[in-house]
Formats: sequence, structure tokens, C-alpha cells
Amino acid sequence: MQIQGQIVDIQNKRIYSGEITVKNGKISSITEKDHAEKNYIMPGFIDAHIHIESSMLVPSEFAKIAVLHGTVATVSDPHEIANVLGADGVYYMIENSKKVPLKFHFGAPSCVPATSFETAGAVIDSDGIKELLASPDIHYLAEMMNYPGVLFDDKEVLKKIEWAKHFNKPVDGHAPGLRGEAVQKYISAGISTDHECFTFEEAQEKLALGMKVIIREGSAAKNFEALIDLLPEHYKNMMFCSDDKHPDDLIVSHINAFCARAVAKGIDVFKVLQAACVNPVHHYKMNVGLLKENDSADFIVVEDLVDFKVLQTYINGQLIADNGESFVQHVPFETPNNFNITEKKSSDFTLSGKGSKIRVIEALEGQLITNEIHHNSLIVDDKIVSDTEQDVLKMAVVNRYENTPSAIAFIKNFGLKKGAIASSVAHDCHNIVAVGTSDEEICHAVNLIIENKGGVCAVNGSENKMLPLPVAGIMSDKNGWETAKLYQEIDVMAKELGSQLKAPFMTLSFMALLVIPDLKLSDKGLFSGNTFSFVDLEVG
Repeated sequence: MQIQGQIVDIQNKRIYSGEITVKNGKISSITEKDHAEKNYIMPGFIDAHIHIESSMLVPSEFAKIAVLHGTVATVSDPHEIANVLGADGVYYMIENSKKVPLKFHFGAPSCVPATSFETAGAVIDSDGIKELLASPDIHYLAEMMNYPGVLFDDKEVLKKIEWAKHFNKPVDGHAPGLRGEAVQKYISAGISTDHECFTFEEAQEKLALGMKVIIREGSAAKNFEALIDLLPEHYKNMMFCSDDKHPDDLIVSHINAFCARAVAKGIDVFKVLQAACVNPVHHYKMNVGLLKENDSADFIVVEDLVDFKVLQTYINGQLIADNGESFVQHVPFETPNNFNITEKKSSDFTLSGKGSKIRVIEALEGQLITNEIHHNSLIVDDKIVSDTEQDVLKMAVVNRYENTPSAIAFIKNFGLKKGAIASSVAHDCHNIVAVGTSDEEICHAVNLIIENKGGVCAVNGSENKMLPLPVAGIMSDKNGWETAKLYQEIDVMAKELGSQLKAPFMTLSFMALLVIPDLKLSDKGLFSGNTFSFVDLEVG
């Protein structure tokens, strides 16, 4: 096969008219040649950190959409399914991904569970990490979220890092806001990246200390604007990632959108593409071609180097996507699950109180971090209830693995004026998380999730919309377009109920993520990420 175009040579920072010859899935030659073809041929895009599960799609269905945007590979942390199904979940993702051309590079989830302060479906200890890292299908130790464990020399945490060093595989980081001596110790343990930086100064410090910074722009956490001005100087040590990408967003764009935004800011296109296409391959030792002779023929054809409209995607020399049509075929897959709880009653969500100031989780638009604020509780019939006028709503986290009492707290900025929303996509343990205007509505939403053994829903009286997620309670058994359509309908309903958040369900999914400060709710209670301890609902 031969293909002509304007060859984008990122390494040598040049563009020239040329022809690529492909034989047996590899580039046999690249030659300069005059022709009339104006489109550009360049290496494919790589998402340097993503949880495929957060697209609500299994890898084979994710691939169908991602290749349309020129994505040829991902660095994928199967942390979400591992928290539900353990190592079996990791192997499920690997085996499914092998059935499609996109090059998934999975890591060994380092924090299963992420903390001891919540209930997960499985545990992967250092022996389990050793077994995973020994596999050639595992390419790195995934994000070390337990940064307090690193800082306080937790033996089990350090063993996991040592096994990564033993197998010569990189260690990904996760340390939002960590600065000074603490971040120096974290990096010196052998941790090489961070995708959690949310300020320019934080990322600048980590880069100066030798860490690689991954700019994240997902469906909930959006740090592109805060960090992108670092790229011109530090382009050799930066990458792009989505981290969490809901299906409706994935249909619109992927890493190609990062490049368009960066070039629009006047950043040199070669520096942008170094981050988007080249750096992940080198850092993670990926089996992805970089448009060189004898490389795997993994490349894309784009209309221009401004909008990066993808015309074609090739992987191992095969045309995988062409002008908006994906050639990734559907493959059958199983739907493992472990929802083990029974229907709830509205009384399970009542909370007695006499009137006092309470701690309230303040959700922030476009951020995983939250604030702790204090608010006067609203009491009705000796019960603390949602205060819709003040937008302080009741929130519940329900253990999905065994029948235990529900954890109750209050949250601001969801904006619901009626009804409730709920989801079993709740990082990291994927218990059920719900926010609503009354105990009855919260109970209704939670029971819909239980009935379907996982999913996302919005309810208002007798009206409800439900997206079932039968694969481990976090992924759909449908294709990406069907899943996105259902998700969009539920998202619209949540906004009709009053939510002003751009991505209410993505934001909801992080309200039980204890490793991101400050105030969060697990199935065991209200938790401060700053002190790494449980706190009382009532302010003392």
C-alpha cells in the first residue's frame, strides 16, 4: 500500500511532500515526492491517561468511536473495574481490547481499594500487583492515588512501587495540590507523572523536579486552560489526557481537540504534536509507530494542522476509519456483575436532627476537588431535609456489595428543584451515589439502580429515565452511539430538574472520590481529604 500527503516529521520539525509505503503492517519506506495531495499525514493521537470504563463503554466499543478522532492508542488504567471485580476485571478489559485494532496499553491498578475508608468489591495487594506487572499485557503501575501512603512510608504501598521498578515499568502519579517537601518525597519514591495538577504553579514545580505533567481535559475535570501555557517551554515533558470521558463527549472529540485548542493559542504545532503523539510512546515504551521506517504503520490523515479534522486512521497498516466511518467491528462480550443488595426504603435515607450547622460538600464546576462549607440545617418533623431554596441537597452513598446502612450528607451546587439523580458510576469503589430533593425521590432513584444492577438515572415522581450499565455496574452492553443518546436524554432531564452543572452525572461520580480533597462522602461516612479522616456532619 502507498499513500501520499504532506508528511509531518515531528522529530525534525519539518513538513514535506512525500509518499509512505506500507508492507505487512509496517512502514517500509518514506520518500520525498512531489504530488498534488494537500492533506497531512502524521502520527496518531494518544490519550496518555484514561479510564476506559468512564466512557461507560467496554474497550471494543470505545475503540469504534475513538478512531474517528485519530486516536490510535491509549494509556488505560483499569482502576474502575478493578475496584469492582479485582484482577479478573483487569483481565476482562485486556481480553476485550485485544479483539479490536486500537492499541490499548493497560496498567496495574495501584490502589484497589483506593482507601480503607470505603467498601470496594475487591482488593489487589502487593502480591497481586506483582502478578499483574509480570504480564506483558501490563505496561506500567497505574496512578498511585494513595500519596499519604507514600509520604508516610506505608510498607504495602512501597512494595507495589518496588515491583514496578523490578519489572522496569513506569509508575504513574496522582497527587493533586501536593507541593514542597511532600511532592519531593513523592517523586523520589519513583513516581514519574501526574495528571492531577490544577494550577500553573503546581505543575511548574513538579516539572522542575523532573516529573512529567499530563494536561487533563475530561468531562468533569478541565485543567487545559490552567496548564497549557507551560507547554511551549516544557513540551518534551508534557502529554495530554482525558482521564474520564463520558460517551456523549467522546462522540464529539478526543485528543484532536487538545491540539486544535493549543495551536489556536499560537503554540508551535510541532511542540503540540510532541505532547499529543510522541511523548507517551517514549515514556510508556508503547508499541505504537511514530511515522518512521520499520515502525508499525500507525498514522492518521488530517485535513489541516489547525482544526485537525481527521480524514483517515490507520493502525498496523489497516484503514480503521475513513471520513467519519469506523471500520472497527462489533465483538460479543460478557456482562460480569456483582450487585449484591436488596431494595431500599425511604426511611433508609432519613436523618434525625434538632437544628445545627452542618458540613456541606461544595461541588465545583469543572473540578474534582470540593470545598467544605457550613450551613444551617433545615429541619422538618425533627428530620434534616434537603433545602432546595438554598441549594443544599441531601446526598446518599449506598454500599452495592452488601446490605449496610446508607451514608448521608449534604451537597451544594447541584441545583435540583425536584426529583433526584443517581449513579453506580462513583469513583472509585462504584457504590451507588444519589442526590435528591426528598428521601422518597432519593430512594426511588437508588432502587432503579439496584433493579438494573447498575446504571445512571434521573427521577421525578412517576417519570424516570434510566441508562442500564450491566457490565460490572459501570459499562453499557450497547454501542457508543446508543449509550451516548440515552446518557444525553438523562443529562437533559437532570437539567430540567434544575441542575446548572455542565456535566451533573460526571460531577456526581466524583463526590465519593476520597483521594481528592476536600470533603467527600463514602458508604462509611463523611470524609475530609485534607485530614484523611472521617468528620461529623454537624459542626462542633
